[in-house]
Amino acid sequence: MPHDSSLKAWLALSLIRGLGGEGARSLLKAFGSPEAVFAASSATLKSIVKPAVAAEIGKGIADAQIAPAQAWLEDDNNHIVTLADSDYPQALLNIPDPPLLLYVKGRLDLLNRPTLAVVGSRNATPQGLNNAEAFSRTLSEAGLCVASGLAHGVDAAAHRGALQGLGSSIAVIGTGLDRIYPAANRDLAHALATNGTIVSEFPLGTPPLAANFPRRNRIISGLGIGTLVVEASMQSGSLITARLALEQGRDVFAIPGSIHAPQSKGCHRLIKQGAKLVETAQDILEELVGLAIPAPPAGADSATDTEPSLLLHLGFDPVDLDTLVARCGLTMAELSAMLLTLELDGRISALPGGLYQRIN
Repeated sequence: MPHDSSLKAWLALSLIRGLGGEGARSLLKAFGSPEAVFAASSATLKSIVKPAVAAEIGKGIADAQIAPAQAWLEDDNNHIVTLADSDYPQALLNIPDPPLLLYVKGRLDLLNRPTLAVVGSRNATPQGLNNAEAFSRTLSEAGLCVASGLAHGVDAAAHRGALQGLGSSIAVIGTGLDRIYPAANRDLAHALATNGTIVSEFPLGTPPLAANFPRRNRIISGLGIGTLVVEASMQSGSLITARLALEQGRDVFAIPGSIHAPQSKGCHRLIKQGAKLVETAQDILEELVGLAIPAPPAGADSATDTEPSLLLHLGFDPVDLDTLVARCGLTMAELSAMLLTLELDGRISALPGGLYQRIN
């Protein structure tokens, strides 16, 4: 995070009325830093931005407008990262409109983990909710972080599933980080703030305005190396996220459903347009076979760290011990102990003939 004086200038620049992301980036390109922007002459500023915006920059931002963010940062779990910060998500630097800065509550390390966006209907079917949670849990167990929007339905299920794995989850919201919307997801937001991350580009105090949510969607898709759409009607906002993902050069995956279900129409449309049809989380992981997933943090429990990788090696077909040893490089004793733990946890099943199978 930048030092206090620099951060104050970044916050001030982000609060200038009428200055959008493109204008702010143009100013930074011309002057090099927010401090230099505020030190520039009115004539120079007018050569880059509209006169009204140049006048707002000339007036500056009162300390009272920045004070809430500075007070918010007194909590060690709260952060602000800017375009110039090493913690800024590198994936967002490759989208057309990266946010000038991000308010972050929770784990900074997740911002630069390999991430998959998982989105879908707010009015999902029970099967859609089950799919969102199960897919996200498996992806997280494999080391992928799951990004979604903390909305009702698929978003909430995706966060719940991902929090169960080492990859964890990022929620990108359309309000200030001092507000949780919808309020029904307050407990889930608390879990994300503790074991995952909540992110917003909007200043503290920003209410849930309708125009904010399409903007936050570009961050959800931008954080991911791909986007999975679980369920979506033809009018779903998830289709906006999928379109943004394609424009950002990301892969789009979609789960098919019944031809009679309205919540499947959007997914079927995406598949017709070239999205990759997936039936299991393994389909996505195989598509991303070249992905380098970082090791878990040092000091974590070794059994807990290794078991998700073992689940990935198991796949979904019955497999014998010798094959597993060859796949994962563990000794027979280590493998047997871990398989017993997973069986007791109800995550795998021992089959006749010395075979083991993952329970979906």
